[in-house]
Amino acid sequence: MRLRHTLAATCGTLALTAVLASPAHAATGAFGYRVTGLDGQPLLVTLQDPASGQCVTLPEVADPSASSPAFAPHNDTDEYAVVFTEPDCTGDTWTLRPHGNPATDRLKLRSVVFLRG
Repeated sequence: MRLRHTLAATCGTLALTAVLASPAHAATGAFGYRVTGLDGQPLLVTLQDPASGQCVTLPEVADPSASSPAFAPHNDTDEYAVVFTEPDCTGDTWTLRPHGNPATDRLKLRSVVFLRG
């Protein structure tokens, strides 16, 4: 009887540890975009291994009343990147395929979400 309780407690502990220890999924690779710096020159910003399935509002351009949108995104991750023209993954969208070519300066964005194909 005592062995069964010990075995059940051990199995329960192992199952809980496995659930809590599993890492959140992330897109593998880099997602780059350009923003206009304070001196008016473009700056390259890179998100390395961004979280998957979560909206990422780009901090440099999060406030539409205080900044121009980011531009020229380049998705070099292993997931699709859906870019949005507004913060919080709202507004018009454009999908960039995994390991694709850089987009032109005309593609503007303020947020992005990464999705498995």
